Amino acid sequence: MLFSLILPMLSPFVLQTSVQPASNQAKQFLSSGEISLEVRHLDSYVNEVFKDNILLTMAYMRNIGENKKNINWKNVNKEFKFKFTLSPNESFAFHDDVLPKYKNSLAITTNAHFNYQEGFRSDGYLMGDGVCHLASLIYWVSKQTNLDAYAPTNHSFARIPEIRSEHGVSIYSMPGRAEANALQNMYVTNNRQNPITFEFEYNGKSLKLSIYEAQLR
Repeated sequence: MLFSLILPMLSPFVLQTSVQPASNQAKQFLSSGEISLEVRHLDSYVNEVFKDNILLTMAYMRNIGENKKNINWKNVNKEFKFKFTLSPNESFAFHDDVLPKYKNSLAITTNAHFNYQEGFRSDGYLMGDGVCHLASLIYWVSKQTNLDAYAPTNHSFARIPEIRSEHGVSIYSMPGRAEANALQNMYVTNNRQNPITFEFEYNGKSLKLSIYEAQLR
């Protein structure tokens, strides 16, 4: 499992919801959430491992062409904006071992498996530690948007800073353990009539996710 140590809550929740007239824009803002990558762990070294693993997952999701044998961490840690869109009834999963329910609707994953072969770091406890924080951010904002979001296994064994306990997600990916992996995954299905866009922004310190609904004319 991709566990993290139990931590106190370090900063307040960041969530906003707003509805604007569709006539004024091509997309409607639904919700957003933000986490600081500077406070993922109280230990500065462990925090850097968590931060690197979160940003490396985003790099794989963005398909920026990282060399798995020689990760360019300077490139991974650059500021970025990235978005992906789910059409109605399409699903996102955090990794590609999914429950049967999602096999036909799966449209996108992070493209990562959080292991040594893909360049993920260990804090001395687990390889890929910290990626649960990214999954929890996506789950949290998706739930606030009332999308069909499902996380079979809660991260109840350890608190995730800036994320409420009910939105904590446990992620697991191990070769040959597809059924176990599927139960420690996170799923979001677009249950709306219009396309939904997930927009990520990293400013060098914080990672923000905003969700918009397309306004088709």
